[in-house]
Amino acid sequence: MKTRDVAIFTGERFLVPQCIQRIDHLSTHGWQLRYGGTKLFSDHSQDGSGARRALALATKELLKRIATMPAPSRLRRTPSRKKQSDLPSGISGPIVRQRAGSRVRDCSFAVTLPRFGDTPLARSVYIGTENTYTIERYQEALERAIALREKAEAAYQRAATKERRAQAQVLKVQMSGLLGKA
Repeated sequence: MKTRDVAIFTGERFLVPQCIQRIDHLSTHGWQLRYGGTKLFSDHSQDGSGARRALALATKELLKRIATMPAPSRLRRTPSRKKQSDLPSGISGPIVRQRAGSRVRDCSFAVTLPRFGDTPLARSVYIGTENTYTIERYQEALERAIALREKAEAAYQRAATKERRAQAQVLKVQMSGLLGKA
């Protein structure tokens, strides 16, 4: 997990993991956790003397949330407003094409399958030819395309959560000096 060096208003410097922000505003001084909702861990002092303990508590809460919650995902769950069809996100079509050497056109859906840490795959779900195309075949192909996309999204989410939890273990070791003092 990424960390950064943060200097607070007193000049004291801290190694802070991503998802934790420093809040210093008028009478509010503390660390705000932004992972699965927000929570402020106050310094309980105006002079910044409680900043180390507050950061340790925020980091412990971050590690707890990572261990119990799925990783945040950047996958698009709803179709773009610019999308002109009512198909789910990651599915487009029907695409009509005529293959070389064929006298009839065929129809299919294009499905984008996300893969965590890798480029997405593009898959085609066959509907039928212009001679065999029916509403029933369209619905069956759409159901197969949705199932294919949902399976890929679930695998992506599992891989993202597994990676985030592995990063949390590294963070725990990296921050062990701070966490032992809270």
